[in-house]
Amino acid sequence: MGFFNRNKKESRTSCCGGHMPETASRAETEKASAGIKVLGSGCAKCNALEQAVGEALSELGMETAVDHVTDFAQIAAYGVMSTPALVVDGRVVSCGKVLKKDEAKELIRKVRG
Repeated sequence: MGFFNRNKKESRTSCCGGHMPETASRAETEKASAGIKVLGSGCAKCNALEQAVGEALSELGMETAVDHVTDFAQIAAYGVMSTPALVVDGRVVSCGKVLKKDEAKELIRKVRG
């Protein structure tokens, strides 16, 4: 019976085992960093976007590494609801579709240009 234990403080944890605040703060830190990121689970569409972005960077003469973010907490920190998504220098420039090389090149130019 729980009537006699009302004055005890309950320790609450999130459904993720209590690690949510750490994950969220790490996601916010990652979000602020410069660079190019592909957000997605690692499916074929996400990998195709990563390849197109790599080819676009090569044609632009930029030696920037493309990070592939698969952690859903980090993806959610960007406000992305559908993947794959492309992030350039902290800005989400595309989500929910696989870009062609030329489309990716144009978006990278707009942000960095």
